[in-house]
Amino acid sequence: MTREAGSTGSRFLYDSFGAASARIEANERITEMQFGLLEGQLARIEGLIERLERRLWVTVYGVAAVILAQATVTLLGLVPGSGG
Repeated sequence: MTREAGSTGSRFLYDSFGAASARIEANERITEMQFGLLEGQLARIEGLIERLERRLWVTVYGVAAVILAQATVTLLGLVPGSGG
């Protein structure tokens, strides 16, 4: 192969850097997409946890209400002259 006039062969030096930078840019885009998906999943998980927490508190308040109701019925049964 013959060299053209003014050709220094530097094209081969810079082509590898171009390919490396393209690979880095592709990896950065993929990483950004993965983090975006991860943030979406975390948001859904946080929503599920909040719903579960609300259900848990409703259950706790329900149990407390039943206990208080039973205690009230028991106390009303101890009051003399309650017609029981």
